[in-house]
Amino acid sequence: MWSVLAIVLPIFALVFAGWVARRSGALGPHSTSELNRFVVYLALPALLFDVVAHAQWRDLWHPGFLLSFGIGTALVFAATVLLRRRGGHALADASIDGLNAAYANTGFMGFPLAAAVLGPTALAPTLVATLLTVCVLFAVAIILIEAGLQREQRLHHLLWKVSRSLARNPLLLAPALGIVPMATGLAVPGPVDAFLKLLGSAAAPCALIALGLFLGERRNVAPGAARSALGLGAAKLLLQPLLVWVLATRVFVLPTPLVHAAVLLAALPTGTGPFMLAEFHRREAATTAATVLGTTVLSLLSVTAYLALIR
Repeated sequence: MWSVLAIVLPIFALVFAGWVARRSGALGPHSTSELNRFVVYLALPALLFDVVAHAQWRDLWHPGFLLSFGIGTALVFAATVLLRRRGGHALADASIDGLNAAYANTGFMGFPLAAAVLGPTALAPTLVATLLTVCVLFAVAIILIEAGLQREQRLHHLLWKVSRSLARNPLLLAPALGIVPMATGLAVPGPVDAFLKLLGSAAAPCALIALGLFLGERRNVAPGAARSALGLGAAKLLLQPLLVWVLATRVFVLPTPLVHAAVLLAALPTGTGPFMLAEFHRREAATTAATVLGTTVLSLLSVTAYLALIR
């Protein structure tokens, strides 16, 4: 147990350091968005490109892993949206809550945690899970939110708007460009490779600090937000990894390393994506903020318990 904590605690300590820096005022109100932009537009794309460019196709192409993680995520998202709709919530709010329950923080926490716990071979499945989460799941949620708000009256206009947004997403462009050297066998020039590794190495610590800064922002909590966050957090930390485990071990029968990678990534806390959408569309964001904070804190226990179990 202590050996597992020795691996996990430094990762969560970086999140805590960001939280302290924001709460103490050492980093100002604009630090969260600026550091987040650095991670999203520079550091993490460099890491994703480097991972893909130096990978083999067999490292990335694991249909069973893709389906296990993808179906488990889709089931939690769809069930949450349907339940919230039946409870009288608007489609836009229900879609954001669906993200709260299914949007694993694979980008900011997945890469450092998977590399530290499972080794470098876990970076490729982490990339696959990240693309499923930040591209596919995010796109579906945007379509549902826009449909609920009826900002786009025509479906093809809505689909074009979402497609254009995804095409300019650096977290999608970087691995897509990385496929070129991987597929052709061309070596990345030495100086470029060194640049990517230096920049990519900043992704993990800066992403974790940025998450801590986000959690350290002082926000007003609306009545009932904590109760809603509790249910959404339970779906995120318990139901989603359980579904992925069943799919990975009973349906697709993945190799043990891929099972551990799939379940670990599914057990990660809610990422900041749902909060960004809630703020952008001016929806009630207190539940989302409480879910992100609560699942991040509790995931220290759940992730540590899972790692101790598999060891």
